[in-house]
Amino acid sequence: MSTRRDIEQGMDELGDRVRRYADDAGGAAHGWIARGRRAAARLDGDGYRRRLARAAEDFADETSYRYRRLKRQVNRHPVATAAIVAGTIGAFLLLRRAFRSDEDDD
Repeated sequence: MSTRRDIEQGMDELGDRVRRYADDAGGAAHGWIARGRRAAARLDGDGYRRRLARAAEDFADETSYRYRRLKRQVNRHPVATAAIVAGTIGAFLLLRRAFRSDEDDD
């Protein structure tokens, strides 16, 4: 009889523990859902969409302007452009070599 009672008591304790874990997990899930809703509400405003659209448009305009300017410079001064590119690559290689650790020399 004692063994049966011990098994039943152990099962009851296990059930209580599982319920507690499930309640904790449910509470955490509800908290995450609430945080997600708050974040979505902040980002869902009409003003945010307008600001994001303006920023994307400004970025596209700036990129287009820089591309046209660079293209014009390359057409007008091809030798100067090649020198700038060569100097940039050379500076990169020089800096890489200067900051390379002694272990890489082996």
